Amino acid sequence: MSRIPRLAVAVIVTSSICIVVAPAASAKRTPPGAGPIGSGAGNGPSGGVDGDKLTSGVGRIVYDRSKNGSGDSVGAVRPATAWTPPACWYAPKYTPEQLEKYLEPIWAAESTGYEWDAEQRETYVKGDPYKDFNKDKTGKGYFWDSYVNDSYPPGWDGCKEPPFWVNTGDAPPPEIENAITPEMLAQLAYAEIRVPGTEVTLAPEGTTKVNLPTWAWLDGAEFKPVSVTASIPAIGIEATTTAEPVSLKIEPGTDNAETYPASGECEINNGRIGEPYAKGKAGETPPCGVRYLRSSGDNSYKLQATVTWKIHWTGTGVDADQPLPDGEFGADQDVIVQEIQAVNR
Repeated sequence: MSRIPRLAVAVIVTSSICIVVAPAASAKRTPPGAGPIGSGAGNGPSGGVDGDKLTSGVGRIVYDRSKNGSGDSVGAVRPATAWTPPACWYAPKYTPEQLEKYLEPIWAAESTGYEWDAEQRETYVKGDPYKDFNKDKTGKGYFWDSYVNDSYPPGWDGCKEPPFWVNTGDAPPPEIENAITPEMLAQLAYAEIRVPGTEVTLAPEGTTKVNLPTWAWLDGAEFKPVSVTASIPAIGIEATTTAEPVSLKIEPGTDNAETYPASGECEINNGRIGEPYAKGKAGETPPCGVRYLRSSGDNSYKLQATVTWKIHWTGTGVDADQPLPDGEFGADQDVIVQEIQAVNR
């Protein structure tokens, strides 16, 4: 376990940040907030402490979201498997001066005990293995330390190595697990992907009839590939994660229905999902849609439309696209189904 104090709790209240610091040997690390992957604000990794200021660290991840989905209805894709992005990782965080500013106030407070303070001074000041925080190597490398995924998934507190030095251009020590790589950047960018909402257009709209084929489609202009690029300028690596829509799954919300096609999977053709209804097509079978076999009575059916996104990445040192787990994003909408009224004369 790391003998360096960690941020045990970071609580944001209005415009202030409250930081509780305690030795890792005795503190139970508690995330300031937790949720499903991609549920947070998507602002990248947590930071370190530079004096009395909260900083992002020299190895902070920079996200370029300019080619991401946008608008009120966008949301994060959900991995179609149990896969999750990295919970924590190591990357450059401190220059020699920054590590000194981080540790000296902790030692001065004498709250961590003489023995612990003495061990740390031996490690970072007296030359076992670093002398005077490696100041003679300023500009030639960084102290690496852990970062945490914003959404705090299980394992977020698993990176427990104390800060270690890496010269510029060198790889981190091979025994260090979870040292940042382009592939890990791609996985973290996955959680930043935002895709358009999936409320389908129906014809008839809102209310349909028993046994009447109901056409379903999505605006093809919105369903185009989106991407996010993650980079760490301090060490010159980056990765771009791209999501492309491949199919729309229609689930009618009742067993008393048939889908078109029978699988309920509407393939995307030429960037279009389904086909808009037009006059003269009443006798045709929709390429994407549903036919309800029973009235919804005084209620409605919850039709669910889920788009599957194929996700891949490329980045520093990688020539061809590499796969990541497919993602899904869906939504429910109400469909009222009425009996066809016959007129007796």
